[in-house]
Amino acid sequence: MTDSGNWRGGVMQTLNRVARDQRGNVLAMSALLIFVTVVLAGSSVDTARLYLVKARLQQACDSGVLAGRRFMVDSASTTLDANASTQATNFFNNNFKAGWLQTGSVTFTPAKTADNRVSGTASAVVPMTLTRLFNIIYQNGVVPGSQTINVTCEARYDLADTDIMFVLDTTGSMACLPSEDNATCSATVNSQGTSAYARPADSALGAASGSVNDSVAGYPGSFGYYVNERSGSRISALRTAVISFYNTMAANIQPGTNIRYGFVTYTSVVNAGRAIQSINPQFMVGGAGNATTNWTYQSRRVTADYQISATNTTFTGRTSAQCNDLIVARNPATPLTYNTSTQQATESTVSWSSGSGGTCVVTARVYGPTWTYGPTSLNVSNFLTNASVDDPTRVDTGTASWQGCIEERDTTAASSFDINNLPADLDPDLVPTNDATRWRPAWPEVIYGRNYTGGTYGYSSTGTTTSNGDTNSIAIGLSYARYNTDQLLRAGWFSCGKPVRRLATMSLTDVTNYVNAPDFRPIGGTYHDTGMTWGLRMISPNGIFANDTAAWPGRNPPNRVIVFLTDGAMAPNVSIYGQYGVEYFDRRVTGGTFTSQTDYHNARFLALCAKAKSMNISIWTVALGLAATPELQQCASSAQQSLSSTSGSDLNTQFQSIAQRVARLRVSQ
Repeated sequence: MTDSGNWRGGVMQTLNRVARDQRGNVLAMSALLIFVTVVLAGSSVDTARLYLVKARLQQACDSGVLAGRRFMVDSASTTLDANASTQATNFFNNNFKAGWLQTGSVTFTPAKTADNRVSGTASAVVPMTLTRLFNIIYQNGVVPGSQTINVTCEARYDLADTDIMFVLDTTGSMACLPSEDNATCSATVNSQGTSAYARPADSALGAASGSVNDSVAGYPGSFGYYVNERSGSRISALRTAVISFYNTMAANIQPGTNIRYGFVTYTSVVNAGRAIQSINPQFMVGGAGNATTNWTYQSRRVTADYQISATNTTFTGRTSAQCNDLIVARNPATPLTYNTSTQQATESTVSWSSGSGGTCVVTARVYGPTWTYGPTSLNVSNFLTNASVDDPTRVDTGTASWQGCIEERDTTAASSFDINNLPADLDPDLVPTNDATRWRPAWPEVIYGRNYTGGTYGYSSTGTTTSNGDTNSIAIGLSYARYNTDQLLRAGWFSCGKPVRRLATMSLTDVTNYVNAPDFRPIGGTYHDTGMTWGLRMISPNGIFANDTAAWPGRNPPNRVIVFLTDGAMAPNVSIYGQYGVEYFDRRVTGGTFTSQTDYHNARFLALCAKAKSMNISIWTVALGLAATPELQQCASSAQQSLSSTSGSDLNTQFQSIAQRVARLRVSQ
């Protein structure tokens, strides 16, 4: 064996001996584990520091660009203005202090983007601690003595442009005190009596944004009735609360925020006709440009004459010629005379005989019109022009002029609805394209009640008649009662109130004038679905009023809010003439199931509320003078948005609270 072979053999023996010798292994392994533990601990500490620094740096960057957008001056410039840049930098510096966690070389650079946002980049150098001691090499081969953290940020700052639609109950019970219960309120309404008012000239149209104002001529000879209010009435508290709402909003919004207001006052009908026409006259049946000129009303028409009486007067000693002269002397032009007050005509005829030296008999026959009562097609084209037109249901000199209230388009009678497939009358976005989807002018002068038995329209044999079948007596219900009589109007059987006001920027004076106008008055019955129908239509981002609620130039779409106030539960009546005609005859809502009328109207109301919420429209409901009903609670966007008030001062507080919450800014990134 050579020396080299002996050497190699000795080495192998030594290595084998060392391998079998376990003395000192614990010390070696402990040293290795301590090294690994320190490395892991150092990495954890430095990783946590990097995470904290990055999170704080991101927060500071976000804060800076939000401040920059808040103070940015909108302009065509591609660079951020100096004040916005300074404010952005200040906010960044306030949220990230140089030297925090030993950071250094902190930078922040804000800039304006092409779409009027503010972007930013920020960085900070973070020195390593324990990991630096072990000279750990990263994949790029650089010793991590320090790390640079970089973040980016961008902000769009919305000043919460907001559209607010007030839907306000102006029914007769609003004349009561907030503290009165239903029985006491009914007594108040009966005891307070009613008064008449002349419709103001500024009521003819709902104002549109920049296109229509309220200064057009009023209706010729038009007037309305209202229940006399008690001092401190519910509607008086409402006027104060609406004005307070406006002031609260004005005090809480940021400069540059755009707020639009709209109003819908409702009873059994809504005065929305001229707001519709201001968009397009063809949206009304009989409107200018439409081929159809007629709409069918529950009315009457003359179908024949009938003889009321015949009186004979005899003259003797007259020749035939002298006999004929008796008629000419009475009326040289015609033997027929007409009495406008009685709506009766008198026809005189003569007969002569030779007996008794010539006998002349003059017969005076009194005729009245024979009216057929029922659905009657009438021309409405002239009625819609705001002109005074002849009343086609009278044979005397009666005239009528449109007040602006409407009948709903074709209506679906149902007890439940799918908000994703609403019928035409509940669809807030459906644009009229035919007579079925157009609205119709309400025309109380031509509406007549009548007995309805056996499925046929009969004649009344009761009441004090002024001509065949006609009566002015409300005591006999629907027996040929003309709805436009003083008695029925004072009782609220038709209650066309203040015209709606389309969404528009309004001043405090505008709001004050609206709620204090002579026609902002209480009368009529409670139909929540009529109010919500038009409130939703007028604030919907689609449909015929879409332009009113469109986003302001260069801004995001506005928040949309409905504030719905009422002082009572749903209270429909089959005999009232309103938005759905006369339900006893038209049966548009119930289909004839009168005992469930309230349920049908509530179903319509709740379907509209659900539709509004699905469109991201926030709903606040306020019950005045009573606790919130289940329907009002369900209608509101949340439990916190269903409010009630039993006093005028409390209502004011409630409205202020709503305004403060609506006015909160919305920030999105």
